Amino acid sequence: MPVAQFAVFGHPISHSLSPTIHQAFARQFGIELEYRAVDVGPADFAAVVHRFFADGGRGANVTLPHKAAAFALAAQRSVTATRAGSANVLTPLAAGRLAAHNTDGDGLVRDLTERHDLDLRGHTALLLGAGGAAHGVAWNLLDAGVETLTIVNRSPAAADALADAIGDPARAHTRYWGDLADIGSYDLIVNATSAGVLGVALQLPPSLVGARALCYDLSYGPAASSFLSWAKTAGALYAVDGLGMLVETAADAFELWHGQRPDTESVYQSLRQQGTLAHSPERL
Repeated sequence: MPVAQFAVFGHPISHSLSPTIHQAFARQFGIELEYRAVDVGPADFAAVVHRFFADGGRGANVTLPHKAAAFALAAQRSVTATRAGSANVLTPLAAGRLAAHNTDGDGLVRDLTERHDLDLRGHTALLLGAGGAAHGVAWNLLDAGVETLTIVNRSPAAADALADAIGDPARAHTRYWGDLADIGSYDLIVNATSAGVLGVALQLPPSLVGARALCYDLSYGPAASSFLSWAKTAGALYAVDGLGMLVETAADAFELWHGQRPDTESVYQSLRQQGTLAHSPERL
């Protein structure tokens, strides 16, 4: 019987931890599978994905820059994918059709509340960025009880579009990037920009960091280092990268494909101890 095929599609993708994570999950249940990283450019993404599933692929993860394209390919879309307008998981349906899912927001909230033991209820949150990554987590932060979500992006129009899509002006609103020094402090600051991936340091005022703030970068490894260094210097109580979110989103995909929920903490701790992150600048 052929081994079940799974993959993650991105560009670039060579340093992805997803193959390691899914093999670790599979070992927990004695499941034999092949999970590979596929580097494909935007022009070829749709054709390569369709070929993968036509050849018997059982499931795919999708990372930058293909999440919007993955959403567009799907004939069926989950509520979370529809809200975000993007997908990080694809599953096959009948007749060559695909279903799109987005597990980013659930993974972030689970990492914050279960692994880092943060109760989000009543917190004031600052979301830096208004692109696909921000869309993937904004609704989930509000669902988890964040009292207010302030969205700041270098392009004000993108921030306004996200706030309008959320449609709750009492809780989700925007401010200008140039006003960051004057908008007060926050309990939770989430960096959803691509600055770290691009090797650009964000120039952020320390006044943003509240007395017991948690600063969280959706990236992990070297891509998150500049933001986390700023957070620690500014006095954040916690400064956390997105490795835990990656593991949690992978677990959601694994459960969709296999019907079994893996233990994530053992895999998360193993990746930390192995020092794998020194070689992995991947963004979610």
